[in-house]
Amino acid sequence: MEPTICVCVYSMNNNLFADMLSKSRITLKLDLGLFTKRLKDSRSVDQRDPGWKLFGKVPPVQNSAKDSRKIHKEHETKCGQFGDPTSPRQSVRKNLEFEPLSTTALILEDRPANLPAKPAEEAQKHRQQYEEMVAQAKKRELKEAQKRRKQLEVRCKMEESIGNAALTWNQEILPKWHSVCASRRVRDLCWQGVPPCVRGKVWSLAVGNELNITHELFNICLSRAREKWKSLPVPVAADTESQDREASLELIKLDISRTFPNLCIFQQGGPYHDVLHSILGAYTCYRPDVGYVQGMSFIAAVLILNMDTADAFIAFANLLNKPCQMAFYRVDHSLMLTYFAAFEVFFEENLPKLFAHFKDNKLTPDIYLIDWIFTLYSKSLPLDLACRVWDVFCQDGDEFLFRSALGILRLYDDILTRMDFIHNAQFLTRLPEDISADELFNNIAAINMQSKNKKWAQVLFQMGSPVLKRS
Repeated sequence: MEPTICVCVYSMNNNLFADMLSKSRITLKLDLGLFTKRLKDSRSVDQRDPGWKLFGKVPPVQNSAKDSRKIHKEHETKCGQFGDPTSPRQSVRKNLEFEPLSTTALILEDRPANLPAKPAEEAQKHRQQYEEMVAQAKKRELKEAQKRRKQLEVRCKMEESIGNAALTWNQEILPKWHSVCASRRVRDLCWQGVPPCVRGKVWSLAVGNELNITHELFNICLSRAREKWKSLPVPVAADTESQDREASLELIKLDISRTFPNLCIFQQGGPYHDVLHSILGAYTCYRPDVGYVQGMSFIAAVLILNMDTADAFIAFANLLNKPCQMAFYRVDHSLMLTYFAAFEVFFEENLPKLFAHFKDNKLTPDIYLIDWIFTLYSKSLPLDLACRVWDVFCQDGDEFLFRSALGILRLYDDILTRMDFIHNAQFLTRLPEDISADELFNNIAAINMQSKNKKWAQVLFQMGSPVLKRS
């Protein structure tokens, strides 16, 4: 009996096809004589003589330039003459109303005419497997198409909602801001999220300008900062108490490169690098008693993305002049402890189990709150979600910063109660990037900011806030 060679045909064009063949390999037994004849005649065959291929002779080499469509047509004709008239390829592909993109290269062929035909059972099995693969691919691609269509519908609905909200703000709210800013309707609109196209204007009005900063004053401070930069060729140590806080100008250059690095717009060479540098430098000269503190760059960057340069500086200076921000940026330890104590009162009131867990693990609020308050969540939360927090913060004030903190703790209550000190601290200092805005705001809304019939301001006053007592 003559030896035979088993040739296993695989196709890597489709994972499903490979899976089918792994279940039922199609084995072709070829007479070695074909290869023997090819080896013997390969050196002596003239280029004009017919050559050999795996399943028979090929046309002479001079005809190799024949149009590929003609060759394909001849091959189809040949298969139609010698093969099964009810070819699985013809019967299956002809009846398919939908051909999945992932299976366009998947073709079920009969064996060549010069080889024994498949047994009927094997051909039927292969045809069934082929049909199952195509059906599965069709089902999967239809499911993906439905998912994409649903995402598109949600996005269109959201864009329509934002457009309608923008009209409401421009036509009904902004023209008469001072008379409606404290209304329930404006507060509800802020909770729903201010449209990006009017966000800068809304923030500017909500923050106000108690310091009466003008564009001219900003230009004066900016000119002074530029003069300082020219006179400071060598970095100055910022922790030297005897030196003016304006010396922190040099630290701004180091910190800007770490501001929203994923956006690549505030770094050296980016479109907003010089703008951010100007605002931080001008503020350092405007408030030399405060100087530049790490974290300020994130607040200024968020304002730059929503306002003109001068307006961003005015809002930046007025934001940092709020009692809470000033306490943190001037590192007023006694006032910071007062805010932490007031926060813990509402923490225990709303999340007693998690509060006890943190107490047992000695996880104090300063470990996670300082970073959140210093940057107004712009570093801790995704940028779009941080802007949602700012929408309400600019309207409600410092209370909402601590309410948002409780909302975050409530959102991850189940996870945090199962962690130890180290993992809790790591989790809270690096929050997940896929936080859902709706889920977060639902948890923030569920926080009760009353403790024993006392609101946030009353509890803060009771804790001994000197700022509130003076006011």
